[in-house]
Amino acid sequence: MKNLLSLLLFTLSLSAQEYKTITYFTNDSLKLELDLFLPKGKQAGKTPLLIHVHGGGFSGGQRKDGHHICSYAASKGYAAASITYSLYMKGKNFSCGGILTEKIKAIQIAANQLQQAAVFFINNKDNYNIDPAKIFISGSSAGAETVLHAAFWEQPMLQLYPGKLPASFKYAGIISGAGAIMDINLINKDTVVPVMLFHGSCDKTVPYATAAHHYCPAGSSGWLMLFGSYSIYNRIIELGGSTHLVTYCGGEHDYSDMLFAQGQQQIIDFMNLTLRGSKEQSHTVEPTGKTCYADSEYKFCFGK
Repeated sequence: MKNLLSLLLFTLSLSAQEYKTITYFTNDSLKLELDLFLPKGKQAGKTPLLIHVHGGGFSGGQRKDGHHICSYAASKGYAAASITYSLYMKGKNFSCGGILTEKIKAIQIAANQLQQAAVFFINNKDNYNIDPAKIFISGSSAGAETVLHAAFWEQPMLQLYPGKLPASFKYAGIISGAGAIMDINLINKDTVVPVMLFHGSCDKTVPYATAAHHYCPAGSSGWLMLFGSYSIYNRIIELGGSTHLVTYCGGEHDYSDMLFAQGQQQIIDFMNLTLRGSKEQSHTVEPTGKTCYADSEYKFCFGK
């Protein structure tokens, strides 16, 4: 009973965490806002920052969906912002019957707008006491695809808006919930950064390993090959980088927000470890009590 009361009080304290809504980008046709949570009390030195991108298939979701991880991060000494971005696929088909170029454009727009949020904080680093060398980005589902492409895409894909990141800039790290990238070769020795990933092994929407988006049959107008969390994890291991994968064996796409909503301390631990300059290459396997045909490919899901 005492533990339950403590958990309730802690949850209430997070929900009461104050935030301010800020316009981070505007032009003649667009106004983008974010909700910024700041740690309470005087900070020793500049503050690390987490920028979060919500999920929703580029057609739904809202920035308040990221309040759970942002409020928690602020309670642990991080500045944290959950951003609004253009839902380009709203009213459009983002699955097998969609248009491939439109699907890619949706990711490109979101990644470019995330970049504008990072540019905003770098330009206003003194106003918010931000350390530009300690900016992490995180996202769930569509948000995870956004952060992965924002971090690893070549510059021509990230020049839709005037704001540019410094030439030598790299994100301090990435946290991806059920995300994927279109080209695994974008992650190489020059671009690699620490990445934490979590994903259900039976995800039918965004592949856990390497497969078509939504497992669309070849020839579908919306066919798009994606490299999911397991493929990204193995790529970073191959490059000698720092990475931590959490696999929910038997889990589907509904696990895409799991650690942002319920396991936030694992994310804080990853960011803290990264800021200390430490490296990890670890894989945590979490059973869900469910299985699917895909699990037969992963012996670790059966304790082997």
